[in-house]
Amino acid sequence: MTADPVRTLLSALTPSRAKVEAYLGDTYVLETVEHLERLGVDATGFAREHSLLLLKPDAIVARAVEPTLEWLGDNGFRVVAARRVAVDRHVARALWYYAWNIASPERRRLADLLVGISDVLLLVVHAPDGEPPVPVRLTAAKGATDPRKRRPGELRHLLGRHSYLLNLVHSPDDPADVLRELAIYFDERERTGVFEQAAARLDRTGEAAVLGHELYATVPARGFDRADALTRLCGELGVPEPDSDADCARLLETAWSAGRDLDPWSLIVLGSYVFPMRVGTRAQTLRPISAHDWLEARP
Repeated sequence: MTADPVRTLLSALTPSRAKVEAYLGDTYVLETVEHLERLGVDATGFAREHSLLLLKPDAIVARAVEPTLEWLGDNGFRVVAARRVAVDRHVARALWYYAWNIASPERRRLADLLVGISDVLLLVVHAPDGEPPVPVRLTAAKGATDPRKRRPGELRHLLGRHSYLLNLVHSPDDPADVLRELAIYFDERERTGVFEQAAARLDRTGEAAVLGHELYATVPARGFDRADALTRLCGELGVPEPDSDADCARLLETAWSAGRDLDPWSLIVLGSYVFPMRVGTRAQTLRPISAHDWLEARP
């Protein structure tokens, strides 16, 4: 497929000109577009009518699979495919490649610990096409990354207003991102199976629940309380509990620098509260797309 048809396709799938330009040379996007073309599947229709919902390791630890599946059904989304996916630091960087240039080093370090906690559950969801498209609607209904901005009825509000990092779920912002993320999670053989299942439009909620319970068996349920995490870490280190965020951050930095082997989950929980998540002096490559952005850009 030449650049001009891809540009036309992407222009129909995102209102962001910057994203169109970036994705013209993005291997993941091109891989999915070419794959759908070989299968005779309309890429525009698929990306508008489907989205992905990633239940991250923190969602598995929080036992959030069942509430998520119930919320999807209650909000008009049908699970048409579900997969257990192994993730690592490279998957995380691929997913957030165009946004993590403003992530703090501490956030990246904590995210690397988080992906080591467990595999993840990836859901492919379908809903009737409309305006805005399904990925945009799901992202809006999911709720904000910032816990202070979440509202009742949103998925992240339902699952718990934890820290900025521990937001439990991720979904692509718009249809162009759906195409890109499919190639990050799946190789061609697995994607073919996903496309076949999605085309059948059967409700796979039961299969997703089974996969969720399999994941539960791999990692214990844990709490998200900052005080509990601090108490455990200080007990492991044999030091008194510091009072301020700055002192907690210094404690973790010192322990990391010394190579201390500490409980990863407690490190993630405490670190998510006391470390900065963003470095504000760097320009963000691609800003998130909102439902308002989409509707404003449509003729």
